[in-house]
Amino acid sequence: MSSSLWVEQFSERLQHIHQTLPSTVKLIAVSKQVSAAAIRTAYELGIRDFGESRIQEAAEKQIELADLPDLTWHLIGHLQTNKAAKALELFDWIHSVDSLKLAQRLDQLATQRLQPPKICLQVKIRTDPNKYGWTVSELLEHLPDLDRCSHLDIAGLMAIPPYGLPETETRAVFEQTRQLAEQIQQQPWNHIRLRELSMGMSDDYPLAVQAGATMIRLGRTLFGSRETT
Repeated sequence: MSSSLWVEQFSERLQHIHQTLPSTVKLIAVSKQVSAAAIRTAYELGIRDFGESRIQEAAEKQIELADLPDLTWHLIGHLQTNKAAKALELFDWIHSVDSLKLAQRLDQLATQRLQPPKICLQVKIRTDPNKYGWTVSELLEHLPDLDRCSHLDIAGLMAIPPYGLPETETRAVFEQTRQLAEQIQQQPWNHIRLRELSMGMSDDYPLAVQAGATMIRLGRTLFGSRETT
């Protein structure tokens, strides 16, 4: 595919998505396995938020795109505890904080930062052996310990429904995630302020938006097949 045709198709897809999104929902372009040149094109078309899954890949792209000062980088993939320090260097948001151990490590590393890193707590509403994250009962149990992570901005929940659910059950996962956030915020925490819901990807983001998502993470719907970028 020629570069001009790809840009035209990207622009059309982006325009369609914007027409369907409320102004309260932030679009995060999932740029994993997408070239820095494609990210630059997306930037030129107005996108500022990009999601990456791997530390090394993100680091290489950020070097290439260092002349773009107002990018916001979101880590959306699993983060190993031993890579937490590098993640804090590279990312403005970490959506995939999936254990108390990881949260406490990030809190420890963030003590010298002027601004607390923004994180989301990854929760599994449904049992799913293919996903990381807290079960609901585990998260509720760990909330007092998480609230003691005073150097983190615990800003939201992240949820990914199990693959292959019927539409009604996928919507239910998103709605239950919103309800869980509301339940948590009824308690007087010091450092837990769940104002964001990071949920919804290419196949299910309209359902997530209906359920109250404030951040959606779109890759294929925006960039098309990875082979073309």
